[in-house]
Amino acid sequence: MPLPLERFALVAWVLGRARAAELLGGLREREAERAKEHLLHIAALPSAQRQAKVAVEFGERADAAARLKALMNEVSEPLRQEIFRRLPPYHRTLFPGRQVEPADSGAPPALGALAERLIREATR
Repeated sequence: MPLPLERFALVAWVLGRARAAELLGGLREREAERAKEHLLHIAALPSAQRQAKVAVEFGERADAAARLKALMNEVSEPLRQEIFRRLPPYHRTLFPGRQVEPADSGAPPALGALAERLIREATR
């Protein structure tokens, strides 16, 4: 079975950024070269794409539920509504007293972007 070199490169980036190439040097020569190619690709991605890639590969944080609850307690009601509206159904169950409300047409577009960013940061 081939080594998941892209995942090794991603782990090296997360754990060692500046030392990532050095960390991959412990692989066999051919695999190390290929993993370093993946590392160059990962390093060239915008931060948000790298974070998304890590989340997709390695899943949600173990404390995502607690972080979402804390987030919902800290934000204003309009942002709270927007966050709740954008949560996946399995996370909405954390807030049994809430219901999805239609989007406020008068809300600034940045409110939705902020809600999505805060959800990502709380869960990944």
